[in-house]
Order: sequence, then structure tokens, then C-alpha cells
Amino acid sequence: MTYSTLMVHLDGARSNAAVLDATATLAQQYHSRVIGIAACMPVQLGSCDGYMDGALAVVERDIVTDELARAKVEFHAHAGLRSHVLEWRSIPTLENIAHVVAVDARCADLVITSVGPSPGDRSTHADTGDLVLRAGRPVLVVPDANVTADFRNVVVAWTDTRECRRAIMDALPILHGADRVTLVEAGNDPVAARGGLEDIAGWLDRHGVGTNRVVSRIRGSAAETLAGIATDVEADLVVAGAYGHSRIREWAFGGVTRDLLLHERHCTLLSH
Repeated sequence: MTYSTLMVHLDGARSNAAVLDATATLAQQYHSRVIGIAACMPVQLGSCDGYMDGALAVVERDIVTDELARAKVEFHAHAGLRSHVLEWRSIPTLENIAHVVAVDARCADLVITSVGPSPGDRSTHADTGDLVLRAGRPVLVVPDANVTADFRNVVVAWTDTRECRRAIMDALPILHGADRVTLVEAGNDPVAARGGLEDIAGWLDRHGVGTNRVVSRIRGSAAETLAGIATDVEADLVVAGAYGHSRIREWAFGGVTRDLLLHERHCTLLSH
């Protein structure tokens, strides 16, 4: 198992340097081909009475065209990606950006994206949680901070759920290449957690991945406990299952997954 095709989601309204650097590192490690993608919705300019005239429609179209062109130039200009580029996709759309990117994710093994915009700005960047829940592919979330994508020290945030089982399977290529893999389960009953953790450690061992195991009682919140352990072991990647529930017209993360996304010291690989 490997990541033969990566898809990197760019935001035409801001710099994508961190996510492109991470993509280049992974492409070189796995000899992957890379698809770049950017999607953009109209900014919804309009007059005070809600009427949209032809001139405003042209301005909206030009903004979309310029932002997609900016992302395309940045993608092709990245020196570390040039020998790995498979294709570029620019998509002007009226649909949810996460849906658009998730549909095209069918042709990739791994989707790479940044944490994303503020809640009020969804015209050029997919809502990250929405993308993870829609994609049907693992999603690597790269913070804007200067972090490594040469994942030598990996923490797997384990709970015995379908999403976590999916995430650890999706992360196998990375786990094979890591120098240190730490399985962590944080709960209110550490004794009960050990059996499941031993099972998953044995499964990884049969795949040639050795592990350290940490079972911890929750201190503060589960996210705080996991973040503390990841910091203590100097993790450069956290692997986790992303679980959400349906709300009217939106997907929402559970608190642990949401808090993991906001961490600035490491990347996070999420599967649903």
C-alpha cells in the first residue's frame, strides 16, 4: 500500500506555501503523482436592494477567474512539485467547496489541505471538517506554521471506533516509514482500554509496524490530554478518526476532532 496519487487543495485567496511544501515532501517520499485543485464560488456582490446587474456579475466572474489563476500559478511554480505534477483542476462553482473537492478526491489516495478559512469565508476554501466527512479518503491537514511532513514520530489517537480503524489503515504507508509510532488511548477507565490497545498493537506488528503504547486517564478534556502526550513525545503527526453527526444543512465535528485541527505544532491525518 502506498500513496500513488496525492490531491492538494489550494486556496486562491491566500498563500498555500505550507500545504505545497508538505505535498512536495510526501510526493518525493512515495514517488507520487500530484493533482492540484482549487474551487471558487462567487463572492456574492450585490446592490443594497439585492439586485444584481450585469456589471456586478462581470466583477464576480473576474474575481473567481483571478483567484483560480493565482492558485494555478502557485501550484506550478513550486520547485519541489514540478517532477510530480499530474494535472491541475480549476473549478468555478456555485456548490459547496467541500463537496466539489470531495467529488474529485475519487482519483487520489490522500487529500492534502490547510486548516481552512474562518466560518464566514467559504468562497475559496473547503470547510475542513466538511471535506473530511465527505471525501471518502484520508485528509492530511497542514497548519500554516512551519511544520515537517517528514513524519518520523507519529501518534495514533486510538479509540475503538469505526473511524479510528479506518484512519489507522489509511495511515499505514506513513506508519511503515516512521521511526516511532505511539498508540495513545485517553479515557476514564484506563484498565478497560488496554485490551483493545493490545489488539491494535498486535495488528500493526503483523504489518511490520512496532509501537509504544500509552493509556492515560483524561485530564481536562480528551483533546487536551492527547495534545499533551503528542507534545511530550514530540510528535510531528497525529492520526485520528474523525466522527461527526448530521445537522440541518451541515456536518459538525465532535469536540476532540475539532480541537486536533486547530493544533499548530503538527499535521493531522483524519479519516471518516
